[in-house]
Amino acid sequence: MKIKLQSALKFVAIMTLGCSASLLWAGGSRLPDQDAFATGRGEAFVATADNPSAIFYNPAGISQLEGNNLRAGIYGIYLDPSYKSPVNGQTYDNQFKYHAIPQFFYTYGRTNWPVSFGLGSYSPFGLGVIWPQNIPAGFNSVATEGRLSTETINPVIAIKLSPTLSIGGGVMVNYTKISVQNSILQFNGDGWDVGYNLGLLWQPQEKISFGTTFRSPTTVNFNGHTGVTGLGTSSANAQWPFPLEAVFGVSYRPTPKWNLEFDADYTDWSTVGTVNINQTTPPLSGIVPSIPEQLDWESSWYFEWGATHYFDNGWHVSAGYIFNENSLPDAHYTPLVTDLDKHFLSVGVGHKGKSFDFDVAYQFGYGPTRTVSGATGASAPANGAYAFISHAVSVSAGWHF
Repeated sequence: MKIKLQSALKFVAIMTLGCSASLLWAGGSRLPDQDAFATGRGEAFVATADNPSAIFYNPAGISQLEGNNLRAGIYGIYLDPSYKSPVNGQTYDNQFKYHAIPQFFYTYGRTNWPVSFGLGSYSPFGLGVIWPQNIPAGFNSVATEGRLSTETINPVIAIKLSPTLSIGGGVMVNYTKISVQNSILQFNGDGWDVGYNLGLLWQPQEKISFGTTFRSPTTVNFNGHTGVTGLGTSSANAQWPFPLEAVFGVSYRPTPKWNLEFDADYTDWSTVGTVNINQTTPPLSGIVPSIPEQLDWESSWYFEWGATHYFDNGWHVSAGYIFNENSLPDAHYTPLVTDLDKHFLSVGVGHKGKSFDFDVAYQFGYGPTRTVSGATGASAPANGAYAFISHAVSVSAGWHF
């Protein structure tokens, strides 16, 4: 037991250091990709949730795990959103293309206990985009660069109410940093918030299971400073709401060798309305201390399909598809998110052994061109055609003892 524990501690140290060294600003706004096995099957995992990443996907699922279970990984992605200007007909690409997002999960449970425990560290939200300097000047007045990173610590507990029904939940402690700028104004800040997540897993019969998870809305009070070109800086703050999320899924297992799942994943982005940047001492007298940014985002869905085939020797292969609705209306479109309907295709392969397991997945993302023509007011220069391409590789490894 002592040798196993020493080996496990070495594994934790190596994976944690590797994740810390690779932490960059994450791409996109919401990041549902927190485990390579789940990513390989299109994130359709809430009704399966059978490895430690269930802490994120459905905390009730950790009731299926016995002993000590460690799992860590990294999601690396190449993002290439692009913008075609109606002014000169030229296409401009995001200059901040490479991102890496780490995850770490630990669970503990015993055969004769109805209660299991878990602890996760992951990044549920992120954003990274830099538009080139030679983009038309009007566009620069809307956005030139945006970066967002969130790190969540999530202790959870799961209770097995019966052999077929489990519930779980925990506390999410979030630390978030933000940096946004256009050709005139820059705002940098950071802040903390606390929320919670809940989950339920029900398998009324061997071939079918149902899962659902809920992540509470939170609001971060960013404290930092603004900078106005040529006029100086001011201490400032802004409150930013992060949305409620709810996922519902059903897994069908016609034989022990197959697991087919469909999930519907809802994000209540409608909580993002008007965000005010409040300056303590505006850099020039007569300037309004509160700067409103009207966004009026809309709620949206991910629809996720996944399939996994298991072989007798511990190997498995997966495939998945996701359709992701856009959430940004034309009227207040922001190029810092470059939101449009997206399609994601994925494949994965992995092996589960007695003590060690791993998964590797590849994901391709594509967004058909979205033409924004209805942006008004300060957002008007954002009108134009937007497209999206991404390539991602996810790797996760686990240790059981």
